[in-house]
Amino acid sequence: MVALAVVALALPALLFALSQQVDGTAYLREKSMAHAVAVNKLAELRLLSFTQRDVIKGRDSGVSRMGERDWYWWVESTLTEVPLFYRVEIEVTDREEAAAKPLYTLVAFLPADLTVDEEEVPGEP
Repeated sequence: MVALAVVALALPALLFALSQQVDGTAYLREKSMAHAVAVNKLAELRLLSFTQRDVIKGRDSGVSRMGERDWYWWVESTLTEVPLFYRVEIEVTDREEAAAKPLYTLVAFLPADLTVDEEEVPGEP
């Protein structure tokens, strides 16, 4: 009878702990996907900046599709105290509202001087 009482008390606590573990796993999966979206957006910004020879300035927002879901991102670039150096902040969430708390925020720094010296390009005659 005592053993049954112990099991009756321990089982709900065990089930509660298990449900918290499952919720934590889902949150980590979403956060990992948001991280991947932010890294992809940063790579896209670097490519655009290199092809345009300038950092994209100001704010931008959009939607990316990854993992059969839509992810909403916001990008803001600001000039730093270092000349020709920009701080880029990318926020990603699974909600369309801009006021939603981001699942992931990525901060990176990009140089604004993206000119290429033609004499230093390897493989060019």
